[in-house]
Amino acid sequence: MLFLERTNSYLSGAVLPLVLISVGIYLAFKFRAFYIIHPIKTMKELKGAGSGDGVSPFKALSIALAGTLGVGNISGVATAICAGGAGAVFWMWASAFAAMSVKYAEVSLAVKYRRKKDGALQGGAFLYMREGLRGKIGNRPAALIASFFAVMLVLNSVLTGNIVQVNAASSVFEGIPPVVCGIAIALTVLAVTAGGAARIGDFTVRVIPFLTVLYSALSVFVIVTNADRAPEVFSRIVSGAFDFRAAAGGVVGFTFSRAVRFGVTRGIFSNEAGCGTAPTAHAQTNTDSPHRQGCLGIFEVFCDTIIMCTMTAFVILLADVPGYDGIPLSMRSYGEFCGRAGAYAVGISVIIFALATVICQEFYGMEALSFLGGGRGARRAYLAVSFFATLAGSVMSPGLVWQFADLEIAVMTVVNTLAVFILSDEVPFPRSSKRADVNKLKLIFKWKYPES
Repeated sequence: MLFLERTNSYLSGAVLPLVLISVGIYLAFKFRAFYIIHPIKTMKELKGAGSGDGVSPFKALSIALAGTLGVGNISGVATAICAGGAGAVFWMWASAFAAMSVKYAEVSLAVKYRRKKDGALQGGAFLYMREGLRGKIGNRPAALIASFFAVMLVLNSVLTGNIVQVNAASSVFEGIPPVVCGIAIALTVLAVTAGGAARIGDFTVRVIPFLTVLYSALSVFVIVTNADRAPEVFSRIVSGAFDFRAAAGGVVGFTFSRAVRFGVTRGIFSNEAGCGTAPTAHAQTNTDSPHRQGCLGIFEVFCDTIIMCTMTAFVILLADVPGYDGIPLSMRSYGEFCGRAGAYAVGISVIIFALATVICQEFYGMEALSFLGGGRGARRAYLAVSFFATLAGSVMSPGLVWQFADLEIAVMTVVNTLAVFILSDEVPFPRSSKRADVNKLKLIFKWKYPES
């Protein structure tokens, strides 16, 4: 346990923030930050309809959001604040803005390099690593990296996408045996995932928007009714973000700051930007435009972290309830302002969000297994392992679960982000209407979107 904690402190506290933020800033400059400078045009790109095989772009977004919205926004934010202080919220924001360009790139690459297998679309980080990197580093190294990532994706679907979610959901209501919650989720997941991407899309497109609106309305009510204290909360977030005195100060203080470490890792756990999981869902879309689907990826990060995580963080910091962590802290915080009904509403949301996330992540795992050559027998074995992992997750210690989840997320994000960096020239993005113009300021403000 001590070794795992030390490994995570270096990997998540130093390597991961530096890689994700530096590559994110590089890609933002490379893409001329079109999504920030032209937000209206970028939003208009979201309405592009798809045609042909695969699920609709909105269903693909719903599947991806099912893997991001939920436990990460509620439990992840609470654990980040408890472990890294209020300043962790600032680094969630910083990593999200940096990761938007990475998310755009990985989603676009997934659509660009996807393929048809057995009459269905298949794609994801593992595919653009194998097909895209082979021209950069050679066939064998590219294949090894892609296979390694696919194995990590399978493990992640069982650990982070299953055990962590069920562990959080089982802690919602006292008096109900956690294993009962685990059995209920496991059986529901088996029933939905048996239908493939179409059934998963139908499930998430009904559940995710409704839960998001309900949770957002509850959060907005708390924040608006306590608007006079909002400046105080914001001040705590900013001051805590740059308090590196616990470490050695300067660069060392930054890289090993608990606020940085837990803000970045919990932010990635929530929005999945850079870790290479969501591209698996976006590759299923019937759109013919990698660019438009990439814009949906940007929206996914913005909705998840900048909106949902921020609302949860403000409610927790406004309530300032001591002695709790994770889901209990979030529920008690909402209960402070909305009573028992509000706490129960959050608890029920956690359970349904967790269910949607487990379904989504199992789909990711099966797609990665298919890429590795796994047949029907491997699929059945995987579903059996996932079923028992769901049961185990309901009774495991939360501390140990989060330790393994942080390690898994950090490794996947570093590998995928570096792959996206190498393939950045392959990413389609808005080009300048005056390529010969050497005035960089004019270049920034004269983008036109490619024909989709």
